[in-house]
Amino acid sequence: MMMKDKFKKKIEAVNKEHPIRNRGNRGKRRVELPGQNRKLSAYSRVVWSVWFPQGYEGECGLSASGAMVRCGAGKHTSANGIIYMGEWHEDRMCGRGTLKLPSGAQYEGEFKDNMYHGTGTYTFPDGSAYNGQFRENRLEGEGAFTNTQGRVWMGDFNGEAALGLKMQHI
Repeated sequence: MMMKDKFKKKIEAVNKEHPIRNRGNRGKRRVELPGQNRKLSAYSRVVWSVWFPQGYEGECGLSASGAMVRCGAGKHTSANGIIYMGEWHEDRMCGRGTLKLPSGAQYEGEFKDNMYHGTGTYTFPDGSAYNGQFRENRLEGEGAFTNTQGRVWMGDFNGEAALGLKMQHI
């Protein structure tokens, strides 16, 4: 198998395995709190540390509509074994965090709107890894791919392609 095809399969695996796509407002929960007769915005400084039965443990606040949402630092464990530890904003993974998948794959880096976005490291189940830029769950921009033998390939990654990579000589 050509190196180009191996990279393409790795890139496809990142795109396919990401557990959370844009889901709109699903998953938000409305919780009535004692004395909740004042209006709180999504940016209110009122924050609760709670444990949700759905597997979330961390900081929460009220959205503009009055729904309790994840905000601040927290840990979410899904029923199928996906674990996210990191920052939340308006019930979405946003900021720095770590996402561990049941396959053994792991992403550590920046999130925006529940997507890998910014600088991060994606480690594949076989131990190979990509370290670099992500944009909306895609390997996008400068990065380095390290295979299971420790060889490092550097260059520009563009969504589904990684043309012109150069092997780094140690």
